[in-house]
Amino acid sequence: MSLYWRIFLLDASVLVVAVLLLLGPVTVSTPVLLGEAIVLVAGLVAMLLANAFLLRLGLAPLQRLTRAMRTADLLRPGRRAAVAGRGELADLTRTFNTMLDRLEAERAVSTARVLSAQEEERRRIAQELHDEVGQTLTAVLLQLKHAANHAPEELRTELHQAQETTRTSLDEIRRIARRLRPGVLEELGLHSALRSLASEFSTPGLTVRAHIESGLPKLDHATELVLYRVAQEGLTNTARHAGAARVDLRLRRLPHGGVGLLVKDDGRGIGRAPDGAGLSGMRERALLIGAELTIREGGDGGTEVHLSTPSAKATP
Repeated sequence: MSLYWRIFLLDASVLVVAVLLLLGPVTVSTPVLLGEAIVLVAGLVAMLLANAFLLRLGLAPLQRLTRAMRTADLLRPGRRAAVAGRGELADLTRTFNTMLDRLEAERAVSTARVLSAQEEERRRIAQELHDEVGQTLTAVLLQLKHAANHAPEELRTELHQAQETTRTSLDEIRRIARRLRPGVLEELGLHSALRSLASEFSTPGLTVRAHIESGLPKLDHATELVLYRVAQEGLTNTARHAGAARVDLRLRRLPHGGVGLLVKDDGRGIGRAPDGAGLSGMRERALLIGAELTIREGGDGGTEVHLSTPSAKATP
């Protein structure tokens, strides 16, 4: 039955009851007596309550669809509005679910293209930093060393300080290049890349411990890259915002055959902070391989980032 006829019949039923009351034995005097006024007001209240109840009952599917529309999030796919009954509302709900299917598929394709282009751009920038900026700074460092060896004694201290500043800048450039292009991941694999990542983020004020199970399945490059980038973003957020002293980085096999990544810190926790660009980027990367990403408060404080792949994709 269409929504139009539902509302029409609901209102018609109330009006029929009102007419039956008028045709019944109840009469109204002029002026209206107190007892008659009470009966009329009670009848009006009863009809209004009945009409409100029946309308709420008839429009309940529309309210459920409205809630589903309000909470729909393409970064958390799979949520669909329940289809109840038949008619226009059921058709509208099915159309909305179909639209979500199409939007999620289109977003997955566009996100894959964007992230692929992003990785290519990172690779290009890292190569330029290494080949051009890095080589230029190396040449400057050698020139400063040569100048310091032949400079008067009063200038050598300043030249040595310039050498140290240049050497620090060169190390920073190399560190940025490594983060942009994970050469360790490409050359030595995910296990070594995660251990290198843990070592890189370890500082006197932050201890990063890597726990990687042995016997994990071999993964394709896309899955390894997603796991690496999520771990990198999780450690970056911890180092910048968490105020943590310890971070555990774990990689293990899941019971269903997938691989699970956990980044857990003892910092101040994420609270109710909205997703920023970093967290949204992690969710988009997880969608590329059909993984499930969960970011929540830890049981004993801090923040936990869980990434679970649906199944291990073997390399060809």
